[in-house]
Amino acid sequence: MAISFVESSKLPTPWGMFEMHGFSDSGADKEHVVLTMGDLRTPEPVLIRVHSECLTGDALFSLRCDCGAQLQAAMHKIALEGRGAIFYLRQEGRGIGLLNKIRAYHLQDRGADTVEANEQLGFGADMRDYSLLRPMFEHFGIQKVRVMTNNPRKIKALKEQGVEVVERIQHVTGRNPHNQHYLDTKRGKLGHLLNE
Repeated sequence: MAISFVESSKLPTPWGMFEMHGFSDSGADKEHVVLTMGDLRTPEPVLIRVHSECLTGDALFSLRCDCGAQLQAAMHKIALEGRGAIFYLRQEGRGIGLLNKIRAYHLQDRGADTVEANEQLGFGADMRDYSLLRPMFEHFGIQKVRVMTNNPRKIKALKEQGVEVVERIQHVTGRNPHNQHYLDTKRGKLGHLLNE
C-alpha cells in the first residue's frame, strides 16, 4: 500500500470553509480525501470522523442507510468546534464497490439483510481496510483523537495504527422507516453501538 499526499485546496460548504486534502492510493488505484478545519497540530485531541464513501447516501440522498446524515452531522459538529477532520475513504459498500453494492441492494430488496447480502455475493460482512489511515494521520501529525462513530471496529483499527482514542462520541442520526432494519442489523450483527 502506497498512500501519498497530492494537494490541498479550500472547500466552501454550508457549514463553513474546510480545507480539502487529496491522497493517492496507488496500491488500490483509488483517491481519498481528508476535510480539515482549524489547526490540527496543537496538542488537544482532534475531533474526527472516519467516513467510508457511500455514493447512494452521501450524494444521491438514499434513505436506505444513515451515511449521508452522518457525514453532514460530522461536518456540522466540526464547524461548531472550529477544528477537526473527516477522513473520506473510497471504500464503497463496506469495501465491496458500487456495482456489488447495487447487487447487494437487489438481494436486500428480496429479503436479505445487509450482512446476508454481502455474504451471498461471496464477501465478508465488512471488507474495509483502515490501515491506509496511518500515512494520513502522520501527514497531519494527529496522535490523539475524539472519534464520532458507532462502530467499535473503527476504534480498534485506530488504536492498532498507534492513535490514542481519547473519546468515542456517539454519532446516531438519520434513522427513518427505510433504514430501520439496516440499522438494527448493524447493531445486532456488526456490533455497532446504536443505543439511542
